Amino acid sequence: MTAAEKPLYHRVKAHPTARISPAASLVGDVTLGRDVTVFAGAHLRGDLEPVVVGDESNLQEGVLVHVSSGDAAIIGRHCTVGHGAIIHGCEIGDNVLVGMGAIVMSGAKIGDECVVAAGALVPEHREFPPRSLIMGMPARVSRTLSDEEVALMCTEAGDEYVEVGAEMLAQGALEHPAPDMDMQVGA
Repeated sequence: MTAAEKPLYHRVKAHPTARISPAASLVGDVTLGRDVTVFAGAHLRGDLEPVVVGDESNLQEGVLVHVSSGDAAIIGRHCTVGHGAIIHGCEIGDNVLVGMGAIVMSGAKIGDECVVAAGALVPEHREFPPRSLIMGMPARVSRTLSDEEVALMCTEAGDEYVEVGAEMLAQGALEHPAPDMDMQVGA
């Protein structure tokens, strides 16, 4: 494989409606879906494998998304990844809340509509079913989330950050992808 074929040298792909802080760092094989918001200080690095962020997801300040050989970082649709969380070569389902400072390690799989509590450490290759409240070090399923909890912590929180991203874009704190980014993703 030549250097140009390695993911580090791929261009970042972002839907034209994505909103990115000028203080965020996106490097390598990174794809952002429709209405994704990447806040200041977030770092997304797809150097060994791809990083994919689904539509309407938000990565808050200080989030680190990285990969390992054989383990891409896939974040589903309508997810909220809280301040300072680390997402490392794992799969996050749709409509998930990853709390502040949580760490999700390589090969882990988080089901749809889960909450990973602030400060949780999800070990490598652990799988969690949908609607789990995931807590602790090492993280374990605490219980199943109710419909009301999913609506409040996952759905409404995600909706709120779609609106916050739009407001910050209107105020100039966030930007649409740079014109030299590959703007064909979902356009």
